Amino acid sequence: MMRPKNEIPRKQARLILIRQFKGNAAPIPELNNHTIRREFSVATRFIATACESQFLQQGFQERLSHWNRQRLAPAYPGDWEERFQQDQVMLRLEHGFVEELRSRIRDRASQAPTDPDGFIQWFEALEQSGPGQHDALFPWLAEEAERDEIRWFLTQEAAGEAGFDDLVALTQVKLPDSPKLELARNYWDEMGRGNAKGMHGPMLAQLVTTLDLSPSIEATVWESLALANAMTAMATNRCYAWHSVGALGVIELTAPGRSAHTARALRRIGLTQSERRYFDLHAVLDVKHSRDWNELAIKPLVAQDPRRATAIAEGALIRLSCGERCFDRYRAHFGLG
Repeated sequence: MMRPKNEIPRKQARLILIRQFKGNAAPIPELNNHTIRREFSVATRFIATACESQFLQQGFQERLSHWNRQRLAPAYPGDWEERFQQDQVMLRLEHGFVEELRSRIRDRASQAPTDPDGFIQWFEALEQSGPGQHDALFPWLAEEAERDEIRWFLTQEAAGEAGFDDLVALTQVKLPDSPKLELARNYWDEMGRGNAKGMHGPMLAQLVTTLDLSPSIEATVWESLALANAMTAMATNRCYAWHSVGALGVIELTAPGRSAHTARALRRIGLTQSERRYFDLHAVLDVKHSRDWNELAIKPLVAQDPRRATAIAEGALIRLSCGERCFDRYRAHFGLG
């Protein structure tokens, strides 16, 4: 079969957005039949892999963030047809975004062992050797950053927070029994074990209030938005369910050190123990969470199907690479090199 003269071979192409998303992105516009056809056409074109990424930039990540906020919010069935058409477009773009992230870490992930013990050893080594680990940003925050610099950092982190509790809940759907139970225990901890004062999400919200932060999508750098959008994509799309297990697991593995540095920064600028509780808690609790996640979720999954090891490895490396881009951007903002 002859290929049209101007068609790019699919093996040399990937799905990405042609339209330039530059500058501030407005909330997703109202759609009609004309804009649906136009957006659908944009979302399904292919261009060569050598081109500059259309996903790793401010405008696209803002637009994806607005869509995620809209589609995950409780709503009513009115206007479902337009939302369904809109979702078709955005899901294609989201898939292209995740596939680009996969392409960047696929080679390293393919080197992960596929036997349970070997994989856990490889996975736990990411705490030392994974992308972005032990970045110089965090000792600087703990020891030198001024109050407004810490506030800017936390504003970026809060605006890019995807909600660990919701991500766990979305990921556990239809998992095998042992991983499902472990994710349930983790979720229960996130929910304060039934005590509203112990819920982790409101703890972070209280810190935002204490420091008088004003997080917003438009004021957040694309790297932070991309991290949250990648986590949301993996948790909400079942073809990336194993990736989400790896991404969430590597957060538990690597968060304690970063949380401890951030807690020290908050203590240094005068926040009380109750005001900095979110980071104090994660500096300790996530050590146990990581151990249990690896033993009771990841290990049984790999034992049941060795193919899952590669997907879990990809998810972990996607999460760490997104974090690394954030840290690089934050250091550049602070002039740290």
